[in-house]
Amino acid sequence: MPKNSLAGKHPSYIKLGWTPSSIARKRAYDKKYAASDKQKKYRASLNKANRQAGTYGNGDGKDMSHRKDGKMSLESQSKNRGRNGQNGKSTKK
Repeated sequence: MPKNSLAGKHPSYIKLGWTPSSIARKRAYDKKYAASDKQKKYRASLNKANRQAGTYGNGDGKDMSHRKDGKMSLESQSKNRGRNGQNGKSTKK
């Protein structure tokens, strides 16, 4: 059983009227994207920064976030991960 049994069952898929084939196509794209070398390096850099900041795995609800100037800053997980919400426009610092 996968770690997250709700993965790929987001209610927005239903609201958008996606067919099972279109959902499968998106999942396949996401899987390929996440497996790319560029994405792996990006995740590794965030994990490393989280460890150095002492916030990795301690459940404090904080994340390291890339800023536009290239530096990283500590930010709440909900703000960091929810930044590119409905309209797709970034609100990055």
